[in-house]
Amino acid sequence: MIQLAVNLSMIFTEVPLIERFALARKHGFDHVEIQFPYELSIEQIREQLERYRLNLCLINLPVGDLMQGGVGLAGIPGREREFYQALQLCLRYASMLHVPNVNILAGKQPLDADLLPCLKTFASNLKLATHALSDYHIQPLIEMINGTDMPRFLIQNIAQAQDILEAVRHPALKLQFDCYHMAMMGEDILESLQENMTQIGHIQFADFPNRHEPNTGDLNYNRIFEWLKHSNYTGFTSAEYRPSGHSEYSFAWKQQFFDHIE
Repeated sequence: MIQLAVNLSMIFTEVPLIERFALARKHGFDHVEIQFPYELSIEQIREQLERYRLNLCLINLPVGDLMQGGVGLAGIPGREREFYQALQLCLRYASMLHVPNVNILAGKQPLDADLLPCLKTFASNLKLATHALSDYHIQPLIEMINGTDMPRFLIQNIAQAQDILEAVRHPALKLQFDCYHMAMMGEDILESLQENMTQIGHIQFADFPNRHEPNTGDLNYNRIFEWLKHSNYTGFTSAEYRPSGHSEYSFAWKQQFFDHIE
C-alpha cells in the first residue's frame, strides 16, 4: 500500500501555512510534509495535526540562506557552527512532533570555494546529523537537486549521492528521490527507482518539465505508481508540485491513480 502524503509548502499556498492542514484532511490525505515548518511553533503544529488526525512525515533541516539565493549550510566550510545550531532546532521539532524523516540539503558550491572541501564538509556534517537523528529513531535523508533550477548544488545526481552515502557509511542514511529533479537530470524515473530502491527512504513527485501535478507533463505516473504499489518500498510517497491552477482543483491525479490502487 502506498503511503500518500502532500507537501504543505508547495500546495495550498493560497492560504497561510496554519490553514493548510485542514485542506489536506479535506482532500483525503493522512500524511503531510513541510519543507521548513519553523515559522510555526511546535505547539501550533501539534494542535493542527491532532485536530485533523494527520501525521507529519517529513521536514527539512534549516538551510540558512539557501532559499534566498545563498549557498546554504550543510556543505559550506566555515558554517559548521550554524549547521549544528540548525540541527538542534530540527531535532526539537522532529522529536516532539514524531517526524520519522528529516531531509538534509547539501547547499551550493560557493563561487570562491573548491568542490572537494565542500563535499568533505557535507560528509562530516552528515555524520554528525545522522548519529543525532538516529538516536531519536529519525531517518536522515539527502536529496539530489537538479543543476538547472539550483546551479552549483553539491549533489545533483544519483552517483554523487551514492558517493556521499559511501563516505558517511551509516545504514540509517537514505536518499530522498524527487521524480521531478531526477527527470530534469535526464533520468528514466521508473528505471532509477527500480535500480536504487534499497537506498531510497522517501519519494516526492511532480510532473516534468513544469513541476505541476501528474497528467500535465511527460512522466507516466500510472506506470510509476503501479510499480510502487507492488514493490517492497515502505516509505512515504509525497505530492510536491506547483499546482497548474488553484490547489484545490489539482487533485484529478489522486482519484485516477490512488482511489483504485490503495
